[in-house]
Amino acid sequence: MSMLVGLLFYMAASLSIENDANELFKNLTRNTRQSIDARVKSYSDLLRGAASLFKASDHVSREDFHHYVANMDLQRNFPGVMNLNYTQEISAAQRPAFEAAMRRDYPAGRDDYPAFAIEPAGQRAHYSVLVYIEPISSAPEKYGFDIAVRPPVSDVLAQSRDSGQMSNSGMPVPMPNRPQLTGMALRLPIYRNGMPLATVQQRRAAYDGSVGIGFDLALMVGSVLNDMAVRNVRLTLFDVGAQTRQPLDVPHQMRPIYDSTAAGLHSPWWQPGQSSKYLSSTMLIDYNGRVWQALFSVRKSDLYTSFDAYLPWLALLAGFCGSMLLYTLFHTLSSSRLRAIQMATGMTQELRASQLRLQSSNQKLRRLAAHADQIKEEERKRIAREIHDDLGQNLLVLRIDADMLASRTAQQHPRLNARARATLGQIDATIKSVRQIINDLRPTVLDLGVNAAVEWQVAQFRLRTGIVCDVIESHDDISLSDQCATALFRILQESLSNISQHAHASRVQVMLKKCRDTMSMTVSDNGVGAAIDGRNKPGSFGLVGIEERIKLLGGTFYIESSPGAGMCVHVKVPLEADASVYTQQDESDISA
Repeated sequence: MSMLVGLLFYMAASLSIENDANELFKNLTRNTRQSIDARVKSYSDLLRGAASLFKASDHVSREDFHHYVANMDLQRNFPGVMNLNYTQEISAAQRPAFEAAMRRDYPAGRDDYPAFAIEPAGQRAHYSVLVYIEPISSAPEKYGFDIAVRPPVSDVLAQSRDSGQMSNSGMPVPMPNRPQLTGMALRLPIYRNGMPLATVQQRRAAYDGSVGIGFDLALMVGSVLNDMAVRNVRLTLFDVGAQTRQPLDVPHQMRPIYDSTAAGLHSPWWQPGQSSKYLSSTMLIDYNGRVWQALFSVRKSDLYTSFDAYLPWLALLAGFCGSMLLYTLFHTLSSSRLRAIQMATGMTQELRASQLRLQSSNQKLRRLAAHADQIKEEERKRIAREIHDDLGQNLLVLRIDADMLASRTAQQHPRLNARARATLGQIDATIKSVRQIINDLRPTVLDLGVNAAVEWQVAQFRLRTGIVCDVIESHDDISLSDQCATALFRILQESLSNISQHAHASRVQVMLKKCRDTMSMTVSDNGVGAAIDGRNKPGSFGLVGIEERIKLLGGTFYIESSPGAGMCVHVKVPLEADASVYTQQDESDISA
Protein backbone atom coordinates (compact mmCIF):
# COMPACT_ATOMS: atom_id res chain seq x y z
CA MET A 1 0.00 0.00 0.00
CA SER A 2 2.84 2.39 0.78
CA MET A 3 4.40 1.73 -2.66
CA LEU A 4 1.01 2.34 -4.32
CA VAL A 5 0.67 5.67 -2.49
CA GLY A 6 4.22 6.58 -3.57
CA LEU A 7 3.39 5.86 -7.23
CA LEU A 8 0.25 8.01 -7.00
CA PHE A 9 2.33 10.83 -5.57
CA TYR A 10 4.82 10.41 -8.42
CA MET A 11 2.09 10.69 -11.07
CA ALA A 12 0.49 13.67 -9.33
CA ALA A 13 3.82 15.51 -9.11
CA SER A 14 4.57 14.83 -12.80
CA LEU A 15 1.16 16.13 -13.87
CA SER A 16 1.52 19.17 -11.61
CA ILE A 17 4.92 20.05 -13.07
CA GLU A 18 3.59 19.72 -16.62
CA ASN A 19 0.52 21.84 -15.82
CA ASP A 20 2.74 24.49 -14.23
CA ALA A 21 4.93 24.47 -17.34
CA ASN A 22 1.84 24.90 -19.54
CA GLU A 23 0.60 27.79 -17.41
CA LEU A 24 4.04 29.41 -17.39
CA PHE A 25 4.28 29.09 -21.17
CA LYS A 26 0.81 30.62 -21.63
CA ASN A 27 1.70 33.56 -19.41
CA LEU A 28 5.02 34.06 -21.23
CA THR A 29 3.40 34.03 -24.66
CA ARG A 30 0.60 36.30 -23.51
CA ASN A 31 3.06 38.81 -22.04
CA THR A 32 5.24 38.65 -25.16
CA ARG A 33 2.28 39.35 -27.41
CA GLN A 34 1.30 42.30 -25.22
CA SER A 35 4.89 43.59 -25.41
CA ILE A 36 4.85 43.38 -29.23
CA ASP A 37 1.47 45.14 -29.28
CA ALA A 38 2.93 47.85 -27.05
CA ARG A 39 5.94 48.29 -29.35
CA VAL A 40 3.72 48.59 -32.43
CA LYS A 41 1.53 51.07 -30.52
CA SER A 42 4.60 53.14 -29.58
CA TYR A 43 5.69 53.18 -33.23
CA SER A 44 2.23 54.40 -34.25
CA ASP A 45 2.37 57.13 -31.60
CA LEU A 46 5.83 58.13 -32.82
CA LEU A 47 4.47 58.44 -36.36
CA ARG A 48 1.49 60.52 -35.21
CA GLY A 49 3.84 62.79 -33.31
CA ALA A 50 5.89 63.36 -36.45
CA ALA A 51 2.68 64.10 -38.38
CA SER A 52 1.74 66.66 -35.71
CA LEU A 53 5.04 68.45 -36.42
CA PHE A 54 3.92 69.09 -40.00
CA LYS A 55 0.41 70.07 -38.90
CA ALA A 56 1.84 72.64 -36.50
CA SER A 57 3.66 74.58 -39.23
CA ASP A 58 3.09 75.44 -42.88
CA HIS A 59 6.71 74.60 -43.66
CA VAL A 60 9.00 72.15 -41.85
CA SER A 61 12.63 72.48 -42.97
CA ARG A 62 15.09 69.62 -43.01
CA GLU A 63 16.86 71.23 -40.04
CA ASP A 64 13.58 71.30 -38.08
CA PHE A 65 12.97 67.66 -38.91
CA HIS A 66 16.55 66.76 -37.95
CA HIS A 67 16.28 68.47 -34.55
CA TYR A 68 12.89 66.85 -33.87
CA VAL A 69 14.14 63.32 -34.58
CA ALA A 70 17.39 63.91 -32.69
CA ASN A 71 15.41 64.91 -29.59
CA MET A 72 13.30 61.74 -29.85
CA ASP A 73 16.46 59.61 -29.26
CA LEU A 74 15.15 56.70 -31.35
CA GLN A 75 17.83 54.21 -30.37
CA ARG A 76 17.01 54.41 -26.65
CA ASN A 77 13.28 55.18 -26.63
CA PHE A 78 12.13 53.21 -29.69
CA PRO A 79 14.27 50.05 -30.09
CA GLY A 80 14.11 48.72 -33.63
CA VAL A 81 13.21 52.02 -35.35
CA MET A 82 15.87 52.76 -38.00
CA ASN A 83 14.67 56.17 -39.18
CA LEU A 84 11.86 58.70 -39.50
CA ASN A 85 11.29 60.02 -43.02
CA TYR A 86 9.12 62.34 -45.04
CA THR A 87 8.01 62.00 -48.67
CA GLN A 88 6.94 64.99 -50.79
CA GLU A 89 4.13 64.45 -53.30
CA ILE A 90 4.90 66.20 -56.63
CA SER A 91 3.57 65.97 -60.16
CA ALA A 92 5.52 65.57 -63.40
CA ALA A 93 5.15 69.30 -64.10
CA GLN A 94 6.58 70.20 -60.68
CA ARG A 95 9.57 67.84 -60.93
CA PRO A 96 12.17 70.13 -62.65
CA ALA A 97 11.55 73.07 -60.34
CA PHE A 98 11.44 70.82 -57.30
CA GLU A 99 14.79 69.14 -58.13
CA ALA A 100 16.40 72.51 -58.77
CA ALA A 101 15.11 73.90 -55.45
CA MET A 102 16.33 70.87 -53.53
CA ARG A 103 19.83 71.04 -55.07
CA ARG A 104 19.96 74.77 -54.37
CA ASP A 105 18.70 74.68 -50.79
CA TYR A 106 20.40 71.45 -49.79
CA PRO A 107 23.69 70.96 -51.64
CA ALA A 108 25.56 67.65 -51.46
CA GLY A 109 27.39 67.06 -48.19
CA ARG A 110 25.18 69.30 -46.10
CA ASP A 111 24.06 67.47 -42.95
CA ASP A 112 25.78 64.34 -44.43
CA TYR A 113 23.09 64.08 -47.12
CA PRO A 114 24.24 63.03 -50.64
CA ALA A 115 23.37 64.95 -53.80
CA PHE A 116 19.65 65.04 -54.47
CA ALA A 117 18.22 63.20 -57.48
CA ILE A 118 14.88 61.50 -57.99
CA GLU A 119 15.34 57.76 -58.40
CA PRO A 120 14.66 55.65 -60.31
CA ALA A 121 14.94 57.62 -63.51
CA GLY A 122 12.02 57.94 -65.85
CA GLN A 123 8.94 60.05 -66.34
CA ARG A 124 5.86 59.33 -64.21
CA ALA A 125 2.64 61.24 -63.58
CA HIS A 126 3.22 61.53 -59.82
CA TYR A 127 6.14 61.05 -57.45
CA SER A 128 6.36 60.31 -53.73
CA VAL A 129 9.95 61.33 -53.09
CA LEU A 130 11.85 60.71 -49.85
CA VAL A 131 13.25 64.17 -49.04
CA TYR A 132 13.89 63.89 -45.26
CA ILE A 133 15.51 60.79 -43.70
CA GLU A 134 16.71 61.01 -40.10
CA PRO A 135 19.21 59.75 -39.33
CA ILE A 136 20.47 59.84 -42.89
CA SER A 137 23.14 57.25 -42.04
CA SER A 138 20.42 54.59 -41.75
CA ALA A 139 19.55 54.69 -45.48
CA PRO A 140 21.50 57.28 -47.54
CA GLU A 141 20.73 55.36 -50.72
CA LYS A 142 16.99 56.03 -50.24
CA TYR A 143 17.41 59.83 -50.39
CA GLY A 144 15.38 61.04 -53.35
CA PHE A 145 13.84 57.62 -53.94
CA ASP A 146 10.30 57.54 -55.36
CA ILE A 147 8.58 54.98 -53.12
CA ALA A 148 5.45 55.00 -55.34
CA VAL A 149 7.38 53.46 -58.22
CA ARG A 150 6.24 50.01 -57.08
CA PRO A 151 2.53 49.49 -57.92
CA PRO A 152 1.65 47.74 -54.60
CA VAL A 153 3.19 50.61 -52.62
CA SER A 154 1.49 53.18 -54.84
CA ASP A 155 -1.90 51.51 -54.23
CA VAL A 156 -1.35 51.47 -50.45
CA LEU A 157 -0.32 55.16 -50.47
CA ALA A 158 -3.39 56.10 -52.53
CA GLN A 159 -5.67 54.21 -50.15
CA SER A 160 -4.05 55.91 -47.13
CA ARG A 161 -4.35 59.32 -48.85
CA ASP A 162 -8.07 58.83 -49.58
CA SER A 163 -8.94 57.44 -46.11
CA GLY A 164 -6.58 59.55 -43.97
CA GLN A 165 -5.59 56.37 -42.07
CA MET A 166 -2.18 54.93 -41.34
CA SER A 167 -0.78 52.43 -43.84
CA ASN A 168 1.80 49.69 -43.40
CA SER A 169 4.03 47.62 -45.58
CA GLY A 170 2.66 44.29 -44.40
CA MET A 171 5.57 42.35 -45.86
CA PRO A 172 9.26 43.24 -45.31
CA VAL A 173 10.64 46.09 -47.39
CA PRO A 174 13.59 44.95 -49.55
CA MET A 175 16.94 46.49 -48.56
CA PRO A 176 19.41 45.69 -51.42
CA ASN A 177 22.51 46.86 -49.55
CA ARG A 178 21.53 45.13 -46.29
CA PRO A 179 19.72 41.87 -47.00
CA GLN A 180 20.09 40.78 -43.35
CA LEU A 181 17.56 43.43 -42.22
CA THR A 182 13.86 42.63 -41.94
CA GLY A 183 12.69 46.14 -42.76
CA MET A 184 9.06 47.16 -42.13
CA ALA A 185 7.40 50.53 -42.72
CA LEU A 186 4.47 52.58 -41.42
CA ARG A 187 3.20 55.71 -43.16
CA LEU A 188 0.68 58.46 -42.32
CA PRO A 189 -0.62 60.99 -44.88
CA ILE A 190 0.12 64.72 -44.47
CA TYR A 191 -2.38 67.32 -45.73
CA ARG A 192 -1.92 71.04 -46.29
CA ASN A 193 -3.04 73.16 -43.38
CA GLY A 194 -6.30 75.08 -43.68
CA MET A 195 -7.85 72.90 -46.39
CA PRO A 196 -11.09 70.90 -45.90
CA LEU A 197 -10.75 67.12 -45.49
CA ALA A 198 -14.36 65.96 -45.28
CA THR A 199 -14.53 64.05 -48.60
CA VAL A 200 -12.16 61.91 -50.64
CA GLN A 201 -11.87 64.62 -53.30
CA GLN A 202 -10.98 67.23 -50.68
CA ARG A 203 -8.33 64.93 -49.15
CA ARG A 204 -6.82 64.30 -52.59
CA ALA A 205 -6.67 68.04 -53.28
CA ALA A 206 -5.05 68.76 -49.89
CA TYR A 207 -2.60 65.80 -49.99
CA ASP A 208 1.00 67.02 -49.57
CA GLY A 209 2.94 63.85 -48.81
CA SER A 210 3.41 61.36 -46.03
CA VAL A 211 5.55 60.82 -42.96
CA GLY A 212 6.82 57.34 -42.20
CA ILE A 213 9.07 55.21 -40.05
CA GLY A 214 11.26 52.29 -40.99
CA PHE A 215 12.01 49.68 -38.38
CA ASP A 216 13.86 46.38 -38.20
CA LEU A 217 11.30 43.71 -37.32
CA ALA A 218 14.00 41.25 -36.23
CA LEU A 219 15.57 43.79 -33.86
CA MET A 220 12.21 44.80 -32.42
CA VAL A 221 10.94 41.26 -31.83
CA GLY A 222 14.37 40.07 -30.71
CA SER A 223 14.52 42.69 -27.96
CA VAL A 224 11.12 41.50 -26.72
CA LEU A 225 12.24 37.86 -26.72
CA ASN A 226 15.38 38.78 -24.80
CA ASP A 227 13.19 40.08 -21.99
CA MET A 228 11.48 36.70 -21.58
CA ALA A 229 12.30 34.75 -18.43
CA VAL A 230 12.73 31.53 -20.45
CA ARG A 231 15.27 31.22 -23.22
CA ASN A 232 15.13 29.13 -26.41
CA VAL A 233 11.53 30.19 -27.15
CA ARG A 234 10.98 30.13 -30.89
CA LEU A 235 8.71 32.77 -32.41
CA THR A 236 7.51 32.61 -36.00
CA LEU A 237 5.43 35.47 -37.47
CA PHE A 238 3.16 35.29 -40.53
CA ASP A 239 1.34 38.15 -42.23
CA VAL A 240 -2.18 36.79 -42.80
CA GLY A 241 -3.44 40.04 -44.31
CA ALA A 242 -7.12 40.79 -43.68
CA GLN A 243 -8.76 41.00 -40.29
CA THR A 244 -9.51 37.65 -38.62
CA ARG A 245 -10.55 36.75 -35.10
CA GLN A 246 -9.34 33.17 -35.10
CA PRO A 247 -5.87 31.79 -36.00
CA LEU A 248 -5.69 30.43 -39.53
CA ASP A 249 -4.36 27.07 -40.68
CA VAL A 250 -1.17 28.35 -42.30
CA PRO A 251 0.11 26.09 -45.13
CA HIS A 252 3.57 24.65 -44.67
CA GLN A 253 4.90 26.31 -47.83
CA MET A 254 3.99 29.80 -46.59
CA ARG A 255 7.10 31.84 -45.83
CA PRO A 256 7.14 33.61 -42.44
CA ILE A 257 8.04 37.29 -42.18
CA TYR A 258 10.10 36.50 -39.08
CA ASP A 259 11.53 33.36 -37.49
CA SER A 260 13.67 33.62 -34.36
CA THR A 261 15.06 30.08 -34.95
CA ALA A 262 16.30 29.62 -31.40
CA ALA A 263 19.37 27.50 -30.76
CA GLY A 264 18.73 23.82 -31.45
CA LEU A 265 15.43 24.48 -33.28
CA HIS A 266 16.53 24.40 -36.90
CA SER A 267 13.64 22.17 -37.92
CA PRO A 268 10.77 23.54 -40.05
CA TRP A 269 8.51 25.88 -38.13
CA TRP A 270 5.52 23.50 -38.05
CA GLN A 271 7.32 20.47 -36.59
CA PRO A 272 7.81 21.64 -32.93
CA GLY A 273 4.07 22.13 -32.54
CA GLN A 274 3.44 18.49 -33.57
CA SER A 275 5.91 16.96 -31.09
CA SER A 276 5.03 15.76 -27.58
CA LYS A 277 8.33 17.16 -26.32
CA TYR A 278 7.32 20.72 -27.18
CA LEU A 279 4.69 23.22 -26.14
CA SER A 280 3.23 25.54 -28.77
CA SER A 281 0.76 28.42 -28.81
CA THR A 282 -0.75 30.44 -31.66
CA MET A 283 -1.88 34.05 -31.17
CA LEU A 284 -2.96 36.99 -33.33
CA ILE A 285 -1.25 40.41 -33.25
CA ASP A 286 -2.87 43.55 -34.68
CA TYR A 287 -0.41 45.46 -36.88
CA ASN A 288 -2.32 48.67 -37.69
CA GLY A 289 -5.06 47.08 -39.75
CA ARG A 290 -3.15 43.95 -40.74
CA VAL A 291 -2.93 40.76 -38.71
CA TRP A 292 0.19 38.87 -37.76
CA GLN A 293 -0.18 35.29 -36.66
CA ALA A 294 2.43 34.38 -34.05
CA LEU A 295 3.50 30.79 -33.37
CA PHE A 296 5.40 30.26 -30.10
CA SER A 297 7.16 26.95 -29.41
CA VAL A 298 9.56 25.75 -26.72
CA ARG A 299 10.90 22.48 -25.34
CA LYS A 300 9.11 21.37 -22.18
CA SER A 301 12.47 20.66 -20.56
CA ASP A 302 13.46 24.32 -20.97
CA LEU A 303 10.55 25.28 -18.69
CA TYR A 304 11.57 22.89 -15.93
CA THR A 305 13.90 23.86 -13.12
CA SER A 306 16.59 21.54 -11.81
CA PHE A 307 14.36 20.81 -8.82
CA ASP A 308 11.43 19.84 -11.09
CA ALA A 309 13.44 16.92 -12.50
CA TYR A 310 13.75 15.33 -9.06
CA LEU A 311 10.37 16.37 -7.66
CA PRO A 312 8.41 13.27 -8.87
CA TRP A 313 10.98 10.95 -7.26
CA LEU A 314 10.90 12.99 -4.08
CA ALA A 315 7.10 12.77 -4.15
CA LEU A 316 7.33 8.98 -4.51
CA LEU A 317 9.68 8.79 -1.52
CA ALA A 318 7.49 11.18 0.48
CA GLY A 319 4.39 9.10 -0.27
CA PHE A 320 6.03 5.90 0.83
CA CYS A 321 7.57 7.38 3.97
CA GLY A 322 4.39 9.32 4.75
CA SER A 323 2.27 6.17 4.62
CA MET A 324 4.63 4.44 7.00
CA LEU A 325 4.60 7.41 9.36
CA LEU A 326 0.80 7.52 9.30
CA TYR A 327 0.70 3.85 10.23
CA THR A 328 3.06 4.57 13.14
CA LEU A 329 0.97 7.58 14.15
CA PHE A 330 -2.31 5.66 14.19
CA HIS A 331 -0.69 2.91 16.20
CA THR A 332 0.59 5.45 18.72
CA LEU A 333 -2.77 7.21 18.96
CA SER A 334 -4.66 3.99 19.53
CA SER A 335 -2.33 3.06 22.40
CA SER A 336 -2.59 6.47 24.09
CA ARG A 337 -6.37 6.92 24.11
CA LEU A 338 -6.55 7.14 27.90
CA ARG A 339 -3.96 9.91 27.99
CA ALA A 340 -5.89 11.83 25.35
CA ILE A 341 -9.10 11.52 27.38
CA GLN A 342 -7.33 12.81 30.47
CA MET A 343 -5.90 15.71 28.50
CA ALA A 344 -9.36 16.54 27.09
CA THR A 345 -10.84 16.49 30.58
CA GLY A 346 -8.19 18.87 31.84
CA MET A 347 -8.74 21.20 28.89
CA THR A 348 -12.51 21.13 29.53
CA GLN A 349 -12.03 22.10 33.14
CA GLU A 350 -9.66 24.88 32.17
CA LEU A 351 -12.14 26.12 29.58
CA ARG A 352 -14.93 26.20 32.17
CA ALA A 353 -12.69 28.10 34.55
CA SER A 354 -11.88 30.56 31.77
CA GLN A 355 -15.58 31.01 31.07
CA LEU A 356 -16.26 31.69 34.76
CA ARG A 357 -13.44 34.24 34.84
CA LEU A 358 -14.81 35.85 31.69
CA GLN A 359 -18.31 36.07 33.16
CA SER A 360 -16.89 37.52 36.38
CA SER A 361 -14.96 40.09 34.38
CA ASN A 362 -18.13 40.86 32.45
CA GLN A 363 -20.06 41.50 35.65
CA LYS A 364 -17.29 43.67 37.03
CA LEU A 365 -17.38 45.74 33.84
CA ARG A 366 -21.16 45.99 34.18
CA ARG A 367 -20.82 47.10 37.81
CA LEU A 368 -18.22 49.63 36.73
CA ALA A 369 -20.57 50.94 34.04
CA ALA A 370 -23.41 51.16 36.57
CA HIS A 371 -21.16 52.95 39.02
CA ALA A 372 -20.01 55.36 36.30
CA ASP A 373 -23.62 56.09 35.30
CA GLN A 374 -24.57 56.64 38.94
CA ILE A 375 -21.64 58.99 39.49
CA LYS A 376 -22.50 60.83 36.28
CA GLU A 377 -26.13 61.28 37.29
CA GLU A 378 -25.17 62.41 40.80
CA GLU A 379 -22.66 64.86 39.33
CA ARG A 380 -25.31 66.18 36.95
CA LYS A 381 -27.69 66.53 39.89
CA ARG A 382 -25.07 68.36 41.97
CA ILE A 383 -24.10 70.71 39.11
CA ALA A 384 -27.75 71.43 38.30
CA ARG A 385 -28.47 72.19 41.98
CA GLU A 386 -25.43 74.49 42.27
CA ILE A 387 -26.38 76.32 39.08
CA HIS A 388 -29.94 76.67 40.33
CA ASP A 389 -28.97 77.78 43.85
CA ASP A 390 -25.99 80.03 43.11
CA LEU A 391 -26.15 81.22 39.52
CA GLY A 392 -29.97 81.27 39.46
CA GLN A 393 -30.24 83.38 42.60
CA ASN A 394 -27.55 85.78 41.38
CA LEU A 395 -29.33 86.19 38.07
CA LEU A 396 -32.63 86.76 39.87
CA VAL A 397 -31.08 89.49 42.07
CA LEU A 398 -29.47 91.02 39.00
CA ARG A 399 -32.83 91.02 37.20
CA ILE A 400 -34.56 92.73 40.14
CA ASP A 401 -31.89 95.44 40.18
CA ALA A 402 -32.11 95.90 36.41
CA ASP A 403 -35.91 96.07 36.59
CA MET A 404 -35.73 98.72 39.35
CA LEU A 405 -33.21 100.71 37.33
CA ALA A 406 -35.47 100.54 34.28
CA SER A 407 -38.51 101.66 36.29
CA ARG A 408 -36.76 104.65 37.89
CA THR A 409 -35.22 105.92 34.65
CA ALA A 410 -38.29 105.56 32.49
CA GLN A 411 -39.20 109.29 32.66
CA GLN A 412 -35.97 111.17 33.29
CA HIS A 413 -33.33 109.17 31.40
CA PRO A 414 -34.77 107.59 28.23
CA ARG A 415 -31.43 106.42 26.84
CA LEU A 416 -30.39 104.87 30.15
CA ASN A 417 -33.84 103.32 30.40
CA ALA A 418 -33.40 101.75 26.94
CA ARG A 419 -30.04 100.29 27.97
CA ALA A 420 -31.55 99.00 31.19
CA ARG A 421 -34.42 97.38 29.27
CA ALA A 422 -31.91 95.76 26.90
CA THR A 423 -29.90 94.48 29.87
CA LEU A 424 -33.12 93.15 31.39
CA GLY A 425 -33.79 91.24 28.15
CA GLN A 426 -30.28 89.76 28.17
CA ILE A 427 -30.74 88.68 31.79
CA ASP A 428 -34.07 87.01 30.90
CA ALA A 429 -32.38 85.18 28.00
CA THR A 430 -29.59 84.09 30.33
CA ILE A 431 -32.06 82.85 32.93
CA LYS A 432 -33.87 80.90 30.21
CA SER A 433 -30.58 79.39 29.01
CA VAL A 434 -29.61 78.46 32.59
CA ARG A 435 -32.97 76.74 33.05
CA GLN A 436 -32.39 74.80 29.81
CA ILE A 437 -28.93 73.75 30.99
CA ILE A 438 -30.37 72.62 34.33
CA ASN A 439 -33.05 70.61 32.54
CA ASP A 440 -30.45 69.02 30.24
CA LEU A 441 -28.34 68.05 33.25
CA ARG A 442 -31.19 66.77 35.38
CA PRO A 443 -34.72 68.11 35.04
CA THR A 444 -36.10 69.30 38.35
CA VAL A 445 -39.40 67.75 37.34
CA LEU A 446 -37.88 64.37 38.26
CA ASP A 447 -38.28 65.36 41.89
CA LEU A 448 -42.07 65.37 41.32
CA GLY A 449 -42.11 61.72 40.23
CA VAL A 450 -41.66 59.68 37.09
CA ASN A 451 -45.20 60.48 35.83
CA ALA A 452 -44.59 64.21 35.82
CA ALA A 453 -41.12 63.76 34.30
CA VAL A 454 -42.54 61.67 31.44
CA GLU A 455 -45.31 64.18 30.71
CA TRP A 456 -42.82 67.06 30.76
CA GLN A 457 -40.39 65.28 28.44
CA VAL A 458 -43.17 64.35 25.98
CA ALA A 459 -44.39 67.96 25.99
CA GLN A 460 -40.86 69.18 25.26
CA PHE A 461 -40.54 66.62 22.44
CA ARG A 462 -43.91 67.66 20.96
CA LEU A 463 -42.91 71.33 21.11
CA ARG A 464 -39.47 70.74 19.60
CA THR A 465 -40.40 68.38 16.72
CA GLY A 466 -44.09 69.09 16.02
CA ILE A 467 -44.83 65.33 16.09
CA VAL A 468 -48.14 64.30 17.64
CA CYS A 469 -47.31 62.53 20.89
CA ASP A 470 -49.77 60.91 23.34
CA VAL A 471 -49.18 59.80 26.92
CA ILE A 472 -51.27 56.95 28.33
CA GLU A 473 -50.86 56.34 32.08
CA SER A 474 -52.69 55.38 35.19
CA HIS A 475 -53.58 58.29 37.46
CA ASP A 476 -51.70 56.77 40.35
CA ASP A 477 -48.29 58.24 41.02
CA ILE A 478 -45.62 55.58 40.56
CA SER A 479 -43.07 55.63 43.36
CA LEU A 480 -39.58 54.61 42.24
CA SER A 481 -36.07 54.99 43.54
CA ASP A 482 -34.19 58.01 42.28
CA GLN A 483 -31.79 55.78 40.35
CA CYS A 484 -34.60 53.83 38.67
CA ALA A 485 -36.60 56.99 37.83
CA THR A 486 -33.51 58.61 36.33
CA ALA A 487 -32.78 55.50 34.26
CA LEU A 488 -36.35 55.37 32.89
CA PHE A 489 -36.20 59.09 32.09
CA ARG A 490 -32.91 58.64 30.17
CA ILE A 491 -34.36 55.65 28.30
CA LEU A 492 -37.36 57.81 27.29
CA GLN A 493 -34.98 60.57 26.15
CA GLU A 494 -32.93 58.13 24.03
CA SER A 495 -36.06 56.57 22.47
CA LEU A 496 -37.55 59.95 21.55
CA SER A 497 -34.17 61.09 20.17
CA ASN A 498 -34.01 58.00 17.93
CA ILE A 499 -37.55 58.68 16.70
CA SER A 500 -36.79 62.32 15.83
CA GLN A 501 -33.55 61.44 14.03
CA HIS A 502 -34.35 58.22 12.21
CA ALA A 503 -38.02 57.14 12.36
CA HIS A 504 -39.67 59.83 10.15
CA ALA A 505 -42.79 59.26 12.27
CA SER A 506 -45.92 61.41 12.48
CA ARG A 507 -47.32 59.99 15.74
CA VAL A 508 -45.71 58.73 18.95
CA GLN A 509 -47.34 57.03 21.91
CA VAL A 510 -45.84 56.65 25.41
CA MET A 511 -47.56 54.29 27.85
CA LEU A 512 -46.82 54.00 31.59
CA LYS A 513 -48.38 51.10 33.46
CA LYS A 514 -48.08 49.85 37.02
CA CYS A 515 -48.84 46.18 37.71
CA ARG A 516 -48.40 44.90 41.25
CA ASP A 517 -44.66 45.10 41.98
CA THR A 518 -43.47 46.04 38.44
CA MET A 519 -43.69 49.11 36.29
CA SER A 520 -43.61 49.08 32.48
CA MET A 521 -43.03 51.77 29.88
CA THR A 522 -43.73 51.44 26.14
CA VAL A 523 -42.61 53.92 23.46
CA SER A 524 -44.06 53.27 19.99
CA ASP A 525 -44.15 55.19 16.70
CA ASN A 526 -45.55 54.78 13.18
CA GLY A 527 -42.26 55.50 11.41
CA VAL A 528 -40.10 53.54 8.97
CA GLY A 529 -39.05 50.95 11.54
CA ALA A 530 -35.65 49.34 11.85
CA ALA A 531 -33.94 46.06 10.97
CA ILE A 532 -33.60 43.44 13.70
CA ASP A 533 -29.80 43.70 13.72
CA GLY A 534 -29.83 47.52 13.80
CA ARG A 535 -28.53 47.61 17.37
CA ASN A 536 -25.34 45.78 16.24
CA LYS A 537 -24.22 48.44 13.77
CA PRO A 538 -20.74 49.84 14.50
CA GLY A 539 -20.94 53.16 16.36
CA SER A 540 -24.62 52.62 17.37
CA PHE A 541 -24.86 52.64 21.19
CA GLY A 542 -28.35 54.04 21.86
CA LEU A 543 -30.27 50.74 22.04
CA VAL A 544 -27.26 49.03 23.62
CA GLY A 545 -27.24 51.67 26.37
CA ILE A 546 -30.96 51.15 27.00
CA GLU A 547 -30.51 47.40 27.27
CA GLU A 548 -27.61 47.75 29.71
CA ARG A 549 -29.53 50.19 31.94
CA ILE A 550 -32.47 47.76 32.16
CA LYS A 551 -30.23 44.78 32.92
CA LEU A 552 -28.58 46.70 35.76
CA LEU A 553 -32.04 47.34 37.22
CA GLY A 554 -33.04 43.67 36.93
CA GLY A 555 -35.70 44.41 34.35
CA THR A 556 -36.50 43.27 30.82
CA PHE A 557 -36.20 45.06 27.48
CA TYR A 558 -37.26 44.08 23.98
CA ILE A 559 -38.06 45.74 20.65
CA GLU A 560 -40.83 45.04 18.15
CA SER A 561 -39.95 46.44 14.72
CA SER A 562 -39.78 45.71 11.04
CA PRO A 563 -38.96 47.96 8.06
CA GLY A 564 -41.95 50.14 7.22
CA ALA A 565 -44.05 49.05 10.21
CA GLY A 566 -42.83 51.41 12.93
CA MET A 567 -40.99 50.55 16.13
CA CYS A 568 -42.06 49.72 19.69
CA VAL A 569 -39.70 49.72 22.70
CA HIS A 570 -40.90 47.77 25.77
CA VAL A 571 -39.27 48.27 29.19
CA LYS A 572 -40.29 46.60 32.47
CA VAL A 573 -38.55 47.07 35.84
CA PRO A 574 -39.36 46.11 39.45
CA LEU A 575 -40.67 48.96 41.57
CA GLU A 576 -37.89 48.41 44.10
CA ALA A 577 -35.16 48.17 41.40
CA ASP A 578 -31.59 48.98 42.48
CA ALA A 579 -28.64 48.47 40.11
CA SER A 580 -26.11 47.73 42.85
CA VAL A 581 -28.25 44.95 44.31
CA TYR A 582 -28.65 43.10 40.99
CA THR A 583 -24.99 43.33 40.00
CA GLN A 584 -24.01 41.93 43.40
CA GLN A 585 -26.52 39.11 42.99
CA ASP A 586 -25.11 38.25 39.53
CA GLU A 587 -21.61 38.16 40.93
CA SER A 588 -22.65 35.88 43.81
CA ASP A 589 -24.35 33.54 41.29
CA ILE A 590 -21.15 33.26 39.30
CA SER A 591 -18.98 32.57 42.33
CA ALA A 592 -21.45 29.92 43.44
